[in-house]
Amino acid sequence: MNKVLLVSVLVLASSSVFAGQTTENKGGFIGPSNVKVQTVAVALEAKDDTQVMLTGYIDASLGDEEYKFRDDTGEIIIEIDDRDWKGVEATPETKIVIQGEVDSGWSYTTIDVDSVRLAK
Repeated sequence: MNKVLLVSVLVLASSSVFAGQTTENKGGFIGPSNVKVQTVAVALEAKDDTQVMLTGYIDASLGDEEYKFRDDTGEIIIEIDDRDWKGVEATPETKIVIQGEVDSGWSYTTIDVDSVRLAK
């Protein structure tokens, strides 16, 4: 009987510890970034896999998750997977910030976007 009571107390105590925990992923770092590439002109010259953070506008959808993106320095093709929009809606007049990396090959340079947010 005492063993059953002890086990019951332990189960109740441990369940209350875990009750406040969730599996939902929230938050993250907010602060300075070490990303040096912040314009389309520099991104077009950057090496493959270089991290970028660009502020500008999407002018057009090119289909297959590709878009024409522009800032004050030029235009580049970007790829945004549907899951990476995370609820952001944009028109050609909506200023956004994209983060991702350069994807360059023999005859092309694009940006593989990891996140999209509205510019402040």
